[in-house]
Amino acid sequence: MGVQDVLTRKTGVITGDDVLKLFNYAQEHNFAIPAINVTSSSTIVASLEAARDAKAPIILQMSQGGAAYFAGKGVANGKQEASIAGGIAAAQFIRAVAPVYGIPVVLHTDHCAKKLLPWLDGLLDADEKYFKEHGEPLFSSHMIDLSEEEVEWNIKTTAEYLKRAAPMKQWLEMEIGITGGEEDGVNNEDVDNNSLYTQPEDILNIYNALSPISPYFSIAAGFGNVHGVYKPGNVKLQPELLGKHQAHVKAAIKAKEDKPVFLVFHGGSGSSKEEFQRAIGYGVVKVNLDTDLQYAYLTGIRDYVLIKKDYIMKQVGNPDGEDKPNKKYFDPRVWVREGEKTMSARVTEGLKDFNTAGQL
Repeated sequence: MGVQDVLTRKTGVITGDDVLKLFNYAQEHNFAIPAINVTSSSTIVASLEAARDAKAPIILQMSQGGAAYFAGKGVANGKQEASIAGGIAAAQFIRAVAPVYGIPVVLHTDHCAKKLLPWLDGLLDADEKYFKEHGEPLFSSHMIDLSEEEVEWNIKTTAEYLKRAAPMKQWLEMEIGITGGEEDGVNNEDVDNNSLYTQPEDILNIYNALSPISPYFSIAAGFGNVHGVYKPGNVKLQPELLGKHQAHVKAAIKAKEDKPVFLVFHGGSGSSKEEFQRAIGYGVVKVNLDTDLQYAYLTGIRDYVLIKKDYIMKQVGNPDGEDKPNKKYFDPRVWVREGEKTMSARVTEGLKDFNTAGQL
């Protein structure tokens, strides 16, 4: 038996109860799904290819900047118009191609801070329009990240957005406790280290506020996470805090299950396999990967250019002869594909580290 046996929709973008079933199955079988930040059709297919070959589900997500890039760097984004249009375009592309890869895909958006809420509002408008036509939202889920704001306002505002998503059975991820480092223009490199560790009381307060609205939510709790890859410093990951969160909520609500909360691991690049495994054991169902994959994508293209340097300096003429054409070397389908291969290999590594491989 595999995860596809519990899903109504076996392949392509899944929503609603299927997302809930996927995350329940992940907790029960001790694995997490990698969430891959995608910025183009190329990074999308590299991720889908890895998941298909590993027989695994996958989460494809866009940041606000990644969505804008999908629309084109030349498009104005003063009112989030590029991020909204690019997010919708990427979602439609993923919905079109995902079924041919034969795997279930969760279609998600990444961090949305307070200043970026107009972006989320625009995507929710698209979700509601799609829901009227198809009976499901365009996106499987979104993330709202108000962790830099006061805790009470964070929870209150998140609850308001969950109320909007709930009629569509749309998943909402929220963050409490700050993820350090820098990602996509959001810089938390100078925050106090204590802010990187969420308290069990906060998790319970979130659960009590959101669970009466909808069961479709998850929490990215801080346990020392840092975006990017940095040299070891004073902050260290403490996955055991996640176990304390689960125990605290379980006792308070008198839950039968040991892991009543769906947890998310942010800042996963550079972490050890042992740290991932410990976090997954405490109920983490989603792990974000971005920085490692950006570098992996680069390496394939970088190495190709270095190896084929003498074949791409001009259109005609190379070490094999002055009259030899070089089109087969500078065709973007050749060198972009090299980046896809190396990115795909790194996604495969994550699928193995998180126990996702072979779960279909």
